[in-house]
Amino acid sequence: MRINAHYLELKDDYLFAEIANRVSAFQSAHPTARIIRLGIGDVTLPLPRTAVEAMRAAAADMGETSTFKGYGDYPGYAFLREAIAGYYQTKEIALEMDEIFVGDGAKSDLGNILDIFGPDNTVLIPDPVYPVYVDTNVMAGRRVTYVNGSAENGFLPLPEESLHADVIYLCSPNNPTGAVYSRSGLKRWVDYALDNRAVILFDAAYEAFIHDPNLPTSIFEIEGARRCAIEFCSLSKTAGFTGVRCGYTVVPRELTADGVPLNKLWLRRQATKFNGVSYITQRGASAVFTPDGLTEARANIAYYLENARLIREALSEMGIWFVGGENAPYIWLKCPNGLGSWAFFDKLLTEAHVVGTPGAGFGQNGEGYFRLTAFGARDNVVEALARLKADF
Repeated sequence: MRINAHYLELKDDYLFAEIANRVSAFQSAHPTARIIRLGIGDVTLPLPRTAVEAMRAAAADMGETSTFKGYGDYPGYAFLREAIAGYYQTKEIALEMDEIFVGDGAKSDLGNILDIFGPDNTVLIPDPVYPVYVDTNVMAGRRVTYVNGSAENGFLPLPEESLHADVIYLCSPNNPTGAVYSRSGLKRWVDYALDNRAVILFDAAYEAFIHDPNLPTSIFEIEGARRCAIEFCSLSKTAGFTGVRCGYTVVPRELTADGVPLNKLWLRRQATKFNGVSYITQRGASAVFTPDGLTEARANIAYYLENARLIREALSEMGIWFVGGENAPYIWLKCPNGLGSWAFFDKLLTEAHVVGTPGAGFGQNGEGYFRLTAFGARDNVVEALARLKADF
């Protein structure tokens, strides 16, 4: 027996595990401290009422012989895929049913999609970046190169012609920076991918937070993207499904590599390694795409975006540089007084009892920056900002 030695190339702890360890140690030493968490991107509002009612009805279905469901279709139940296709139609994007695959979240599919790509592909990842993109490729032993995000380019790097890539990760709205690509920016990436015969893995988990009509919410709004992109989306942030788990991946029919349709390969992978998302969950997910479900989900998103506005306003008053928070739930700020990311984390925790996420955990270019999330309860956000103003 031999282990996969590439796992030894990973950092000892996943970023959020290290944060949890530091917070736990501080809480043990200061049991009366009231810690406010604006770090991990987890929602705090309850699920949309329409989704809850649909899941209750689906649970009842499972208790009756006439409506009981066993194994579902590998790509997901037709009623949910039809609802997703209808949602894309509101963006003037036409999808076929067999291009939509239901999964248990964008994180899983973004990692699992690598099964259909050979180990000798070169992977291009923006830095700073969501750690899962890097870690899943390190685990597989792939070559990873980076394109640099910085304050100068608004943390929205564009392709560099000197770099060749086979697989490209893009996330917009971005995690961790909250920055959002324009149509012209995404067109640059699509053209680059077509020229390099590469595939873009486009993480659209936060697309529902975009309220500026001039900004694209899907890579498929860009001409040529159907020939070079796979899109991943999640109901975790759209409708608060972080604890329920449901997302979807779109693999266009015309997307091929070595003459083989990637749609066919992904279906084959899922049929072998995945038995689908539960019927109850998929009923709840389909309810999100009804008029009532979308209204309720968007009300929650508006709540989080108001939190983000309050954070942006406070940072502006404090003279702290930041991006994001306008069409995204994340605010990416430059650590004050020249502090490093982890030094600012420790100072914020020990002095203000507020938890954020050190930018260094998202890559080399994240050093000196820090991520705050807008997913907290309003009272907690307001109090955290008051503490920040008092201590910094």
